[in-house]
Amino acid sequence: MIGSSSNFYQVGASLPVDAPSYVERQADEEFYKKLQAGDFCYVFNSRQMGKSSLRVQTMQRLQKQGTVCVAIDLTGSGKVTEEQWYGGIVRKLVKDCQLKSKFDFNWQIWWSQNREILSSVQCLSLFIEEVLLAKIQQPIVIFVDEIDKVLSQDFPLDDFFALIRFFQNQRVDNPIFKRLIFALLGVATPGDLITDKTQTPFNIGSAIELHGFQIHEVEPLIKGLGERFDNPQGVMTEILDWTGGQPFITQKLCKFMVEESEKDKPRSVQEVVKSKIIENWESKDDPEHLRTIRDRILSSEQRAGYLLELYQQIRQQGEVTASKSVESSELRLSGLVVQRENKLRVSNRVYQRVFNQNWVETQLKNLRPYSESFKFWVASGGKDESRVLRGKALVNAEEWAKDKNLSYQDKQFLAASREKEIQEKIFVEEQAAQLEREKKDREAAEKRNQVLSEANKKANRRVINGTFVLILTLLFASILSFVAQKKLIEIQSSSEYLQTVEKFVKLAVKLENEGSDSEAKELFSQAGQSVKIKNHELRQAVLYAGISYAHLKLKSKDLEKAKGYLEKSKKLSGQECKSSGTNISNEASQVCVLTLKTSANILQEQNKSEEAIIKEYQLAYKHLERLKLKGKRGTKEALISPPFNQTFKIKILSKQNVEALHREFIDLLSKPGDENLNKLKIQVEKSLKEHYLDELNNLLKNKKWREADNKTIWLMLYIADRKKEGYFSIESLNNFSCSDLQKIDNFWIIHSEKRFGFSVQKQIWLEEKNRLGITQWKDKDEKAYLSYASRIGWYKEKSFLTPSKVISRVEEDYHIAPKGTLPTKAGSNYPFRLESGVLTRNYSFLALQLENCNINNLKGK
Repeated sequence: MIGSSSNFYQVGASLPVDAPSYVERQADEEFYKKLQAGDFCYVFNSRQMGKSSLRVQTMQRLQKQGTVCVAIDLTGSGKVTEEQWYGGIVRKLVKDCQLKSKFDFNWQIWWSQNREILSSVQCLSLFIEEVLLAKIQQPIVIFVDEIDKVLSQDFPLDDFFALIRFFQNQRVDNPIFKRLIFALLGVATPGDLITDKTQTPFNIGSAIELHGFQIHEVEPLIKGLGERFDNPQGVMTEILDWTGGQPFITQKLCKFMVEESEKDKPRSVQEVVKSKIIENWESKDDPEHLRTIRDRILSSEQRAGYLLELYQQIRQQGEVTASKSVESSELRLSGLVVQRENKLRVSNRVYQRVFNQNWVETQLKNLRPYSESFKFWVASGGKDESRVLRGKALVNAEEWAKDKNLSYQDKQFLAASREKEIQEKIFVEEQAAQLEREKKDREAAEKRNQVLSEANKKANRRVINGTFVLILTLLFASILSFVAQKKLIEIQSSSEYLQTVEKFVKLAVKLENEGSDSEAKELFSQAGQSVKIKNHELRQAVLYAGISYAHLKLKSKDLEKAKGYLEKSKKLSGQECKSSGTNISNEASQVCVLTLKTSANILQEQNKSEEAIIKEYQLAYKHLERLKLKGKRGTKEALISPPFNQTFKIKILSKQNVEALHREFIDLLSKPGDENLNKLKIQVEKSLKEHYLDELNNLLKNKKWREADNKTIWLMLYIADRKKEGYFSIESLNNFSCSDLQKIDNFWIIHSEKRFGFSVQKQIWLEEKNRLGITQWKDKDEKAYLSYASRIGWYKEKSFLTPSKVISRVEEDYHIAPKGTLPTKAGSNYPFRLESGVLTRNYSFLALQLENCNINNLKGK
């Protein structure tokens, strides 16, 4: 009987044409009809989904109706040279199309003659046009299987896929190419095929969706269960419930169930799955399947953490919305998850049990021990110092990293962590030294008091020595008493300050231990700056404001303590904070900003009226505006954000404080309906933009090229209101603010000594014959763009350098870097893509806006 043997099912490798267990799916008919109609097709999916078996079956159907079929399997190509690779394809075409036997064609001689004057890809193109299509008159379908093996070659094969696209485009002008059809199969995405972003992406052909087996399709498999089971369809339903129709596991489990039926006490499907597949799966996984999924997920340590986190999220939530992210694509190509109705789900119950929560947690632990902090640090462009490691965590990370081949970003992260720890150690040592000095002053004062006491006693004993002597002694004692009393006040003030600092530091450490690193960092910074304040009351006010804020941010929030310490801060900072007078000191104004902002936060916690909350924010904002008037960034701009004001000796406000004040105030003013509040919101948003501009200016002034490059694109997206999208639309570039574009360009020009900036790039762009506002790229545009990229140092030796490598060269010595090298991220392809998501070199639209804004040279300096 047909169901009498487990050999009926085939596990692993392509199924033969006559395999009785082959399951026809919707994809079979769709693939066949598309190729029969002459359409280019691709079947991209995870491993062991039946792609090669689909190809075998489809080839047979096409050959029966007269189509010539060629199967190029890249699995066995191994590591070869470019010439060997293309020559091997020509050899395969000659063999499968029987060109030698039918037409006495010697391909080696033909190849040798043409290879002397043409490149390998040109030879392949010529062969297909002048030999293959000339000699074969039937339709020719070329199947290229295991396409992902291309990615492992040591030479780029972008030109091969560009050639396939070229053949498709040639159909319009040359009818013979209508007889040439390509079908690509493998574990890849169209975006993987052409990695050189100077070439048009691989955007042709019809995608053939290959899903798991459905119950109405698996009649051949049910027949295989044959007479072994009373209810073979029921058994099949249980099998699919476990496998989700995944072809490899489904065939394997069917085979196991036939074998199980031969035993005296056969087990259920669930028991067989558990014992034969899930338990000790790594040793039982033969032929290999589950290990292949595991290895694809963990193949790149830098990427594995993100894949595991996304997979964990899918497991916990049941499904998540699919995106175009690399992680989403990689998970689908691994086979671990499937996408249905724009949702990502775990493919089947077998995978859920094998790759369970314990497995995920174990793999995450085996990856970088600092993955969470590292992820946020990278997302901030390396600016969020609160995410760097300290103490034991840093020691453990450095120990873990010893034998690892770390990425450049990992090395940067660990270096930044070590640098930050050294800085904090110096700060602690300075504080300890300050405490020691104050201790010595206190001891000296006590000694002087003792001397004064002895002097008074001696004076009393010497009364009998005469009135004149007595008067002189008492006068001397009075002077000493005055001096000692003044010093005693200072000592008492220092003692109070030290006690407050101790309380302050304990709260900051507690915040840090709770994971609020950013807040803790701000408090430590304020403590460090408070040391420089000579006015004792202001110094205390800074600390009390910080303590109040800490009580709001701790997990064990204490509103009453927060209010109490805030009142102390307000009392010490005086009446000045209630107005925006111009006579108060810079230090007092900065303290007022902190105090009033914290006051607004407390009012929000108390659910007080918006009017009262807005009043506090408005006073804080007025003090900030007064501080901004104290400095100049240029001859025209009179405002500068306090953290970047070089005239301030004491900077209590950090850039994080200023940004937080603006953002909190903007959120409060964002409710529609009140025209006055809307006007104020626009004013505050403009102020925040100026703050970001000052931050960019400061980075460039200090020659922090890498941070400035990241900040430039970030700032431009903020100005264009495109931060959420993460890229520009053509419309947003066409409408970009001329004045802001001029300011950003001026900063780059000034601080690079006219070497870098958009206006420099635009000048080179035009000199290299590049057009403005290109909507359709032509060959001449490609050539002009490469000339431009070569001249500014982005393109070298026929390949593009990464932005990181470009900036590393600038950091070595910006004086010898090519003019126009920076900015990279705002001056390159990355943020400029069409709304459809297709990447394009739309720097031409930024250059057009520069031209429209008349930004041609340094202005407004």
